Amino acid sequence: MHENKLGNEILGAAIHIHRQLGPGLFESVYEAVLSYELKRLGHSVQRQEPISINYRDLRIPEAFKADMIVNEMIILELKSVEKIEKIHCKQLLTYLKLSGIKLGYLINFGSLILKDGVTRLVNGL
Repeated sequence: MHENKLGNEILGAAIHIHRQLGPGLFESVYEAVLSYELKRLGHSVQRQEPISINYRDLRIPEAFKADMIVNEMIILELKSVEKIEKIHCKQLLTYLKLSGIKLGYLINFGSLILKDGVTRLVNGL
């Protein structure tokens, strides 16, 4: 499946969840429910996936954990906050660069309207 089509399915599932549950729950709740929905749609989902990085001759296992990786193609960074800060976007972009994954979505379930809380980031473009 192409990344853009997968991204549309992810966002469709996230919007459905947001409409059903509303804003204000813990991030972990949205993560569990979104993982369930994406698996129900036939996708591979890794939650809290540890990512190792290399710095010169130093290997750091579990340098960070991606909230979700879908079909080994897209990283999802989930938030449930009043406002997305610039650091959240920088964090996801760093995750993309260090993991070698091309596409990521920052999804803020704390937004009143979910589409206003979605940021799409691309590594290397």
